[in-house]
Amino acid sequence: MSKKVSILLIALFFTSFLSVAQQKEKKAMLISGINAILQSQVDQSKIPGAVILIKQGQKTVYKKAFGYAQIKDYTELHITNPEKTTVNHLYDIASLTKVVGTTTSIMLLVDAGLLKVDDPVSKYIKAFNAPYKKEITIRHLLTHTSGLYEWYPLYYFCKNKQESYKFIEELPLMFPVGKERRYSDLAFVLLGKIIENLSGLTLEQYMQQNIFNPLNMIHTMFKPLEKGSGYKIAATSHGNPYERRMVTDSTLGFKISSIDPDQWTGWRNYTLKGEVNDGITWYANGGISGAAGLFSTIDDLQKLIDVLKQDGKSGARQFISKNTINLFLTKDKFNNGLGWMMDSQNPFMKNAGEGSFGHTGFTGTSIAVIPQFDISVILMINRQNNGLLENKEYYNLNPIREQVFAAIMKYCE
Repeated sequence: MSKKVSILLIALFFTSFLSVAQQKEKKAMLISGINAILQSQVDQSKIPGAVILIKQGQKTVYKKAFGYAQIKDYTELHITNPEKTTVNHLYDIASLTKVVGTTTSIMLLVDAGLLKVDDPVSKYIKAFNAPYKKEITIRHLLTHTSGLYEWYPLYYFCKNKQESYKFIEELPLMFPVGKERRYSDLAFVLLGKIIENLSGLTLEQYMQQNIFNPLNMIHTMFKPLEKGSGYKIAATSHGNPYERRMVTDSTLGFKISSIDPDQWTGWRNYTLKGEVNDGITWYANGGISGAAGLFSTIDDLQKLIDVLKQDGKSGARQFISKNTINLFLTKDKFNNGLGWMMDSQNPFMKNAGEGSFGHTGFTGTSIAVIPQFDISVILMINRQNNGLLENKEYYNLNPIREQVFAAIMKYCE
């Protein structure tokens, strides 16, 4: 071996050694930073607890639980010896249901040739074959541009999903079709009906048979209290105080003048632990809807995220076609994909690279994926168990999410 070759090999060795050392240092800094962010929030009683999972490629970068699954009872008094949170706790994932369950179901129906995203909704729901509504497509429902009400207290009029579907179908539009993005729970409730109509299964059965079972997401489900007593579950709200405020406080922009807030009295008067927080889902849809209702763990959610990161593959199986993945994860003029959010100005994925996507849930959950670095972060916080603040709002998690995401972006540099 010549002297020049030997010198070159030695140089390559030290370069590789330094690279590995630098990567270890960056990982240590990431873990230290996230520990400081989340643990300080728990220590200051800003949040009850949290779980986080960061994965890059096939490797778990970091997974940890912080704080407690429940710290307060219905009277908002602190519990003696509260249950510690673990990475195996089920969380009410709230609006992550829209992407994990409903959007994935629509993707599978598109792959099966049973539906096209630009089909009119009237093709599947006859009531939409009406003036103005006949313009609405599946795409409009997925992108929150259908013009439907953003939110409506269906439980004042409906006792089950059949009544809810009919009521939504008969509601007038609130906004022009396709002209602006107005985040609508009702749109995703209707997507649930379309999934049921096309599959001949209930929404729960379809998701279980076509998503959760095939991907071995054994801890993802609706209504976990009915599935047995062996699950650890993080507690959320004490009844539905915020939703009650939505009906009574006009400053939030949801109050409906024709409704007397006292005409319905079915509010829950206990701490929710295993019952979905979302009132439309619980009171008017039996705990199951296309908008909310799923409970899951960070490991289960990661299994679906891995499929999306790997161009639709689950192991050797093509679970969702690459074409469908690309269709749903193409940014529109409102900076969002189909179902998924793709706006990099949102705090939970602030300054993410092109093609990044994710979603949040009202209870305190979020998913963010950065394809540029093949990395994802799942963060679940049961913020509601602390109760409402003096301003009658739940604790704002955006600063936490932004700090966590900034630490991850720095790690990726």
